Amino acid sequence: MSNQRLESARIDPDRDAVTVHQWLTHPKSKYWDMLDSSLAEVTTFLTDNIADAGDSEHGLRIGYSDGAPQFMFELYDPLTSDLAAPGTGYVHAEGDIGMHLLVAHADHGLSGFTGKVMLYIMRTAFLEVGASRVVVEPDVRNDAVQKLNAAVGFRVAGDYPVADKIARLSYCTRADFIRVTDNGQSLGVVDDQAL
Repeated sequence: MSNQRLESARIDPDRDAVTVHQWLTHPKSKYWDMLDSSLAEVTTFLTDNIADAGDSEHGLRIGYSDGAPQFMFELYDPLTSDLAAPGTGYVHAEGDIGMHLLVAHADHGLSGFTGKVMLYIMRTAFLEVGASRVVVEPDVRNDAVQKLNAAVGFRVAGDYPVADKIARLSYCTRADFIRVTDNGQSLGVVDDQAL
């Protein structure tokens, strides 16, 4: 696994819609709330995301492992998202960027792959995009992502209603990411377990 090359490109609905549709309609993607989406709905979702992102570093990206599409992530401005609504608990700081992640389901998972993807995304947010803090708001029921978030330095701010879920609002500063992950090289330890 250590030799895998990860890279990403901005989402292209013509190129990526079929692949992303397969990912979003898989039961393991339930927290994206698109399980029953048609290909046309996913294409519209991707197209709208591109329009919203404009020419900025924000928006959806498709991620590749050794040239094969394996994950998708979104970097977004929290002030133009559901987090900006009253009562979400989000407190803005200059340099904030929000993040969502989806790793494709595989019948035979690669040990540690999701962690490697998370490190890649966080390095992208901090080093390429220049974020000073990454904000996430996963569903409180998503235990796996809570552990992954902690393993890259996220600190929980609390549980709040965001859109149609109860979200675990969490923040990760660049300093926390570097400290917890040995400068972005490996996942930290959570509950005495290396992830």
